[in-house]
Amino acid sequence: MKKKLYNQKNRSQLKADLAAEEFSRLTCSFYRYVKIDNPNILRDKLYKEWVELNVLGRVYVAEEGINAQISIPEPVFDTFIGLLNKKDYLANMPLKYAVEEGQSFIKLAVRVKKEIVAYDIPSNEYNMDQVGKHLNSSEFNMAVENPDSIVVDMRNYYESEVGHFNNAILPDVERSKDLLPEVKRLLKNNEEKEVLLYCTGGIRCEKASSYLLHHGFKNVKQLNGGIIQYAHDVKEKKLNSKFIGSNFVFDQRLEERITDDIISTCHQCSYSCDTHTDCLNQACHILFIQCEKCREKFNGCCSIECKDFASLPIDEQRVLRKDPKKVVSNTRNSASGKPRLVHEQ
Repeated sequence: MKKKLYNQKNRSQLKADLAAEEFSRLTCSFYRYVKIDNPNILRDKLYKEWVELNVLGRVYVAEEGINAQISIPEPVFDTFIGLLNKKDYLANMPLKYAVEEGQSFIKLAVRVKKEIVAYDIPSNEYNMDQVGKHLNSSEFNMAVENPDSIVVDMRNYYESEVGHFNNAILPDVERSKDLLPEVKRLLKNNEEKEVLLYCTGGIRCEKASSYLLHHGFKNVKQLNGGIIQYAHDVKEKKLNSKFIGSNFVFDQRLEERITDDIISTCHQCSYSCDTHTDCLNQACHILFIQCEKCREKFNGCCSIECKDFASLPIDEQRVLRKDPKKVVSNTRNSASGKPRLVHEQ
């Protein structure tokens, strides 16, 4: 019988397995834009290899490349790197390591996608052979001090809400597919200026820089390795951090502390706070910022309605979920007024 190439355990089992581990893990990420002839074959091969090593995480494979956020057991790390290096298109892969370790993933999911970042733009609006110049952390620091340069945060608003570079343009978008057109609009009439892009690990800036170059921007540069590498360099090279606050990450940790600055507030009481929370109402899952006091008051939910709904017997919740009108009325009245997407890439 062919082995099923996906996780078959429920959440409770996965968490129990993770809690029973007696070894440390390394959370890291990598990406590469590279031509992949058959993403489905690569997907299955990676899943089989990595599940044997007990690698956890979220991986996207597409014809244009690979995007991976993973948690690797330290005892098999060298074996994992060896497997990557055996594939020419994945060899010598630059890895970005978590700024703060923690329980990041509970299972391995490898999925075939149309794009490794969901920009959803036509292929004739970018050329991955022409991307913005990569700047290391020291070079980026010097560049942002230029009063004529424009710094752009290439992330969604709920990411920049808790941390960003000083004086950066922060696009008010919720999904990656809306980001590039909005950035182009915000930069209108600045085609001749130096444009400095940054994102979490660099992947979003690759295609974004190519898109802007295609649309007439002459001097586009990007932070090599993104905020993650920048944070490591600030610590190791004693650089002055131009980034303030926390770095939002798309795993169970949700944030990595970069500086001690708290630049956002609780969405329920406006107290100074930058802790993201996934509403504990299973029919809601809005991502929002919540302080400890409100977490206790609302039992980890985004509203009284969600708190009341989540307190119902599970069988009653299941019945109510079958009626979308009842679910919406009970779960979409968050104090922030805006729904947050938990796994937008």
